[in-house]
Amino acid sequence: MKNILLLSALALVLFSCGTSKKTNSYANRMYEVLLQQNDGGGNIHFYEILSEADEIKMLLHDEKLKGKINAADVQQSNFVILNMGEKPTSGYAIAIDSVIETDENIVIKVREINPDPNAMLMQVITYPYTVVKINSKKKIIIK
Repeated sequence: MKNILLLSALALVLFSCGTSKKTNSYANRMYEVLLQQNDGGGNIHFYEILSEADEIKMLLHDEKLKGKINAADVQQSNFVILNMGEKPTSGYAIAIDSVIETDENIVIKVREINPDPNAMLMQVITYPYTVVKINSKKKIIIK
């Protein structure tokens, strides 16, 4: 019985090691999602790019971002705030689909996630938003 449990555990460990997802480390360094929440964003749909030092410094004092942004980020990074606006139920989210660096720009493709029509949802007004750090000072284009 011990041998069967030991073999099962070993097979599980080997299987989990073999299924690790390989990612492009350069793409992961291009941006970082600092905060993604289904409530707390603005009541209108908008995307805001923060590239000026004074704009970015405001993020340093945000409680939810505490420890995720440092003083060096103000000079080296841009930030994007993605607001989905007011939504009638839970289940909505806004996310980054891709970030591509060109010679002149950073092109961000945004994905808005809507709940499944058959899902059981909380009947509460939500304000989904995401805050993203872009590890570049190049001009940002959002699609």
